[in-house]
Amino acid sequence: MHTFDRALVLGPGSHVGTAWMAGLAHGLRRDGLDLGEADLIVGTSAGAIVGALLATGQDPGRLATSARQPAHRVTADPGRMGAVFAVLGDRSLEPGEAKRRVGRIALDGVDPRAEEALIAGRAALLGAEVWPERRLLITAVDATSGEPVVWDRDSGVPLVHAVAASSAFPGAAPPVAVDGRRYLDGALRAGPNADLAAGARRLVVVEPMAHLFPREPLDQQLAAVGADTVVTIGPDPASVDAFGPDMGDLAAWEPAYRAGLRQAADVEERLRPMWRAESDAA
Repeated sequence: MHTFDRALVLGPGSHVGTAWMAGLAHGLRRDGLDLGEADLIVGTSAGAIVGALLATGQDPGRLATSARQPAHRVTADPGRMGAVFAVLGDRSLEPGEAKRRVGRIALDGVDPRAEEALIAGRAALLGAEVWPERRLLITAVDATSGEPVVWDRDSGVPLVHAVAASSAFPGAAPPVAVDGRRYLDGALRAGPNADLAAGARRLVVVEPMAHLFPREPLDQQLAAVGADTVVTIGPDPASVDAFGPDMGDLAAWEPAYRAGLRQAADVEERLRPMWRAESDAA
């Protein structure tokens, strides 16, 4: 049963995916197709950053060079990240237990200065502190319990903290404290979390990491949503080349942004007929 018209789901993608999605959204907006018009925006990790930008009515073009803020950079911990991926790759673990183990890895030796830098950096990227009126959902995972959370403007969580927590993948960024608990990257819930768009008649899913993971989990989420029309967007081969081998490489930010900007022309042709179609009730 459809309860609203258009939903936009923006998935995880680290620094490179953030830049690519920003370039893509800016290019589409420049061509007269504004993804920020969606009735619902679901943002996870990198998608939380771009989703908040769109939901608050800002031009994602402001992220063309916004990664260059050395004072707000958080130093990655490859060893910690490797331990996390080892846990996530262990098929013998029950999903909840895997999340709790990842949480323990993330909580070991939290550096308050790194958390402050993360929050300051996300605030600089967002350029907004107040939740928008447009419906925006931001995902995260409790670092202790492994339980997922979905925040919106009625949750009482500051927008910047919600976005920072949603984009805090262990090893790349520290867990973020909210009301006395610490939270991790929302991708640990269910990748792009497209299931949260249930009720949409038309659905657009943007997945910066579509080239890195199998399609089946997303297809299962889309089946649960049951939208009449679904368009999924991932990086094309030229964008993948621009990304390079490390999605967390800040040096690839501007090439990835330009790749998204270029790809927008092809995406617009595919997206416009469904995005601009009148609703059944119109």
